Amino acid sequence: MNLYLRLFLLSLVVRLRPKVSMWEGTRTPFRVLPNDLDLFRHVNNSRYLGFCDLGRLDLMTRAGYWAEVKRRGWFPVVAAQTITYRRSLTLWQKFHVHTRMLGFDERNSYIEQTFLRGDEIMARAVIQIRFLKRTGGSVTHAELQDAVGAYPADLELPLWVREWADSVRISKSTPVGDGERPLA
Repeated sequence: MNLYLRLFLLSLVVRLRPKVSMWEGTRTPFRVLPNDLDLFRHVNNSRYLGFCDLGRLDLMTRAGYWAEVKRRGWFPVVAAQTITYRRSLTLWQKFHVHTRMLGFDERNSYIEQTFLRGDEIMARAVIQIRFLKRTGGSVTHAELQDAVGAYPADLELPLWVREWADSVRISKSTPVGDGERPLA
């Protein structure tokens, strides 16, 4: 329920915040609430991913991209993600999520989301997103570029992100487990 309340508040506040380019990134502010905590009294790992969802929505809305995506009958899905935690966020702490585009490959968009308390990095996530059509199928790279406009000339997906994406890809022929012994 907490994330629905935050989504509602974000949808109100985002209208008051300045417009941005898809390429400059956003900082979405939050505060740790009691229902964000796990048994160890720090933010639960699943909450970080919920905050990432809200940060991406903030970026796409403020850049005018969300309206265009909906108009075209598209919707984003998370295809893969990785997150690294550096320090814990605890009750009542203020923090923000910095969201920025990393780049694209033939099928996916990649976004980096950094959790900051002040200037201190608390966690960082890389999210692989694919846009799908409500009518079926994936949105092509050319269609994405048409919707978002010209990409910056210096936008090149980092090599480590390409390698990560290749290493986590699951195909129909991917074996269960390690491929050598059955799962219990």
